[in-house]
Amino acid sequence: MPALRPLAVALALTVTSAAAAATPAPAEPTSTELEAATDRIFAQWNHLDTPGCGMAVFRDGAVAFHKGYGQANLELGVPIGADTVFDIGSTSKQFTAAAVLLLERDGKLSLDDDVRKYVPELPDYGQTITLRHLLQHTSGLRDYLVLQLLSGIAYDDYSTDRQTLDLLSRQKSLNFAPGSDYVYSNTGYFLAAEVVKRVSGKPLAQFARERIFEPLGMRNTRYRDDHTLPVRGRASAYSKAETAPGQPPRSGIERYRIDVSNWDQVGDGSVLTTVADLQRWDENFYRPVVGDAALLARLQQPGKLANGEPIDYALGLMIGEQRGLKTVQHGGAWGGYRAQLLRYPQRHLSVAALCNMATADPETLAQRTAELWLGLPPEPGAQAAQRATVAMPAAAMQRWAGSYRNPKTGSLRRIAWNDGELELHAFGDRFAMRPVGKDEFEVDGGPI
Repeated sequence: MPALRPLAVALALTVTSAAAAATPAPAEPTSTELEAATDRIFAQWNHLDTPGCGMAVFRDGAVAFHKGYGQANLELGVPIGADTVFDIGSTSKQFTAAAVLLLERDGKLSLDDDVRKYVPELPDYGQTITLRHLLQHTSGLRDYLVLQLLSGIAYDDYSTDRQTLDLLSRQKSLNFAPGSDYVYSNTGYFLAAEVVKRVSGKPLAQFARERIFEPLGMRNTRYRDDHTLPVRGRASAYSKAETAPGQPPRSGIERYRIDVSNWDQVGDGSVLTTVADLQRWDENFYRPVVGDAALLARLQQPGKLANGEPIDYALGLMIGEQRGLKTVQHGGAWGGYRAQLLRYPQRHLSVAALCNMATADPETLAQRTAELWLGLPPEPGAQAAQRATVAMPAAAMQRWAGSYRNPKTGSLRRIAWNDGELELHAFGDRFAMRPVGKDEFEVDGGPI
């Protein structure tokens, strides 16, 4: 192509600029359009005969949008609302970590203290396990959930702190040397709650109420350390009901079964809260009322292994990146409850999604909602990423039914054949397994 002379270049730029000026920039979606698009994201749960989700978008220090989808209680026909209370499972861990840091700021402990200084019932494994190891899942201690299930304590049995401490005191070895690996373990946060109680002289539920929830005005938030305690506005939780072989599929609300645990342990989970209260906690990271900027920065500082290798886990929070934006988040699952609190600090925007159905996927729901409200276009090929289902004879699938143990962590999983499909049994719930290859299956629409 011949080079353009200066006058021709100037004319070309003028024409191009005029054309650009004549083409209006795409209009930003209105609030009504954003809300309608959010409704479509949660459409699966927006029915009168299904459990569902409460969700909210927090932007610039305020609740930009909140709504309930589905039913908080199927038996009574009570819909999910803005003030519906949910168990947020492991999303609770950030509050436990904050309680420990508040005690450290009070000068009553250090994250580098040996846990046996406060819980001497734990065996001496010849290696120091620090409070930091507990909070960053690098302790090597076996997960107490697995231990209790192995000992015959089901999720709907009654279980106490004393039982859990007795189980932990009888463990003869660790899964790995403290600090050498990262393996998610609820034991660390259960023990952190015990440390808070013994150092402060108050149960974690009381300490958190006085030092975190009340100062922030989180009036509908508590640790549930007594499963018999009535909680006003609490959603019931559900999972998929089993269908007996040869029986027709269930219909209506009988498609579900109530799925609520009777365990009273706290620390690793068991915070009951609402999306409105979570906004008050979320805003504390921008304008501290509880703690200060230094304490909140430490909550969000990712850890390292003993060899210097970084991990994504901080203190009760997971730090990552999405589409060039930093993310701070933690999900939760307990019984049929599912939760996600996802924050984009560079944009001062967060999404909370709290659900009362075991197969709900609040992580994906929150991420899609955040992308919408951040104005991020869908990632190219995101929908095509799901692998296609392959046809597989029943006998080929049934041979995978059985119980499996992870030799590294000791965790157990069961695969069962039910009503013409394989199901993964995990955390007291069941998730359909979809064949995507000769020896490969995926779990869709769940938090796994």
